[in-house]
Amino acid sequence: MTTRKVLISGLVIVLIVIAATFLLTKGEKKQENKSVNTPLSTTMNITSTAFKQNDPIPSKYTCDGQDFTPPLSFLEVPDGAQSLALSVVDPDSPSGHFTHWVAWNIPANTKEIIEGSLPAGIIQGKNDFGKEGYGGPCPGSGRHHYVFNLYALDEKINLEEGLSRDQLESAVADHILARAQLVGLYQRQ
Repeated sequence: MTTRKVLISGLVIVLIVIAATFLLTKGEKKQENKSVNTPLSTTMNITSTAFKQNDPIPSKYTCDGQDFTPPLSFLEVPDGAQSLALSVVDPDSPSGHFTHWVAWNIPANTKEIIEGSLPAGIIQGKNDFGKEGYGGPCPGSGRHHYVFNLYALDEKINLEEGLSRDQLESAVADHILARAQLVGLYQRQ
C-alpha cells in the first residue's frame, strides 16, 4: 500500500508539472502574437467625462445618435513623447477587431479631445466602415466592448491620411513610450 501511494503521489506531481509547463508556454505564445507588445502604462491614462471604464457609452457617440467623437482626456503623458496616436477597436465584432477610429500626430501636449472636435494637426486613418475619421459604436447584436487605445510616441509619424489601424500599429510599434486603454460598452436597443 505504501509503495502504491508513493507512485500515485509521484504521478500526481508529474501531471501538475506538465500542466503548469503547458499553461506557462501557452501564455508566452499569446504574448508573442500581440500586434503591439508595449505594456499598458502604469501612469499614462485615458478617460472620458461621457463614460467611465467598462460603463455604457451614451448613444450620442454612436450610430444611433449624432456619432460625435466622445470627449477624451489624456493624463500623465510621459516626458519625451513627441506625439500621440489613438485607435478605437471593437474586439467583439464577427471579424474579430472592427476598427472605429485611427488617428495619429496628435500633439503630445494635448490634454483633451473635446466632444465632436479634433485637435489641430491630427491625421486620421480609415475605419472599417470604409471612411476616414471616427465611426461610433454600431453593433449588429449584443453588447460589445469598445477599446480606446492611446499611444505616446517618441516621434511624429510620417504617414499619409487614410491608412488602416494595422498599418498604423505596424509603423508605431518601435516608437511607443507608453500605452493606455479606456473600455466602453454599447448595445443597441
